[in-house]
Amino acid sequence: MATPPPHVFDPSALQDGDEGGGAPGGGDFEASLRPRSLEEFVGQARVLENLKVAIHAAKGRGEPLDHVLFSGPPGLGKTSLARILSRELGSHLHSTSGPALERPRDLLGILTQLQRGDVLFIDEVHRLPAPVEEYLYTAMEDFSVEFTIDSGPHARVVPMKLEPFTLVGATTREGLLSAPFRARFGIAERLIPYTDAELVAILTRSAGLLEVALEADGAQRLAECSRGTPRLANRFLRRVRDFAQVERAARVDRSYASAALARLGVDDHGLEDLDRRILATLARSPDRPVGLKTIAAAVGESEDTIEEVFEPHLLRSGFVQKTASGRRITSAGLRAIGVKGRENGENFR
Repeated sequence: MATPPPHVFDPSALQDGDEGGGAPGGGDFEASLRPRSLEEFVGQARVLENLKVAIHAAKGRGEPLDHVLFSGPPGLGKTSLARILSRELGSHLHSTSGPALERPRDLLGILTQLQRGDVLFIDEVHRLPAPVEEYLYTAMEDFSVEFTIDSGPHARVVPMKLEPFTLVGATTREGLLSAPFRARFGIAERLIPYTDAELVAILTRSAGLLEVALEADGAQRLAECSRGTPRLANRFLRRVRDFAQVERAARVDRSYASAALARLGVDDHGLEDLDRRILATLARSPDRPVGLKTIAAAVGESEDTIEEVFEPHLLRSGFVQKTASGRRITSAGLRAIGVKGRENGENFR
């Protein structure tokens, strides 16, 4: 079998316990912990059921799967699902990202290499430049593209047919996609944060792969601090494993997990240093909203990072309220950083 180009993921090259990145515990931790099938994937039950039906129907008709758009916060498994889709379809996965495709001709080289039924995965698809996005329209609908030969008065537009393929796009900001582009995805699924029980199941599986003696209450403690995000849960598990290995801890129970998280700067509420700094900034003006620009300047972080990475957890936890005028800390948020406030929506003191 010919060796695929470097950007092509070849599912036939996978071995048990491997995701193209070595054995569990090797250099590519993120890849080694990814689920390898829809059956191994924990959580997102509605999304998985819809994908199973779509894959079964497409294979039954002998057609490529409709184009798929995965949206939702980072770290919920969009890339893992793209890899699983290619494996379930028995095809190759070609991976790239929106920022890497600066011009239409950057995309042309990938499109012309696709074989029938292949999956083209574009991460951060909302960051595609407008000319590249528009170039994809005919490729997605008619499986054809046009490219220009020569320039000036001798320029010629030559049409080229493509093999039918499946485009899988992943985005954390679906609203930034243009309506015509979004409408060309036949399957659109939004991933939601995981429950603590689902994260415990993921941590238990990962602990087995990483050979960590993780107790049930230890897994529960890690899950509670993981913001509903498997990527963060696995990151905490790897760091706790480091502590346990160096300190020769026999097992990781709730007490040990809590102590390790504290050493990582994660408190009992699952808040990290920047979370507490954001809350402290809001606590200075508890009776009035604070604008995002002001918060960003106070904590020394970009507005996008605050809004996309830290704020969702603070909102879900009830520590912050988002208003048209800005962000406002709640009584629960004040208590989380050790500041007392009045209950039942009264003025803070």
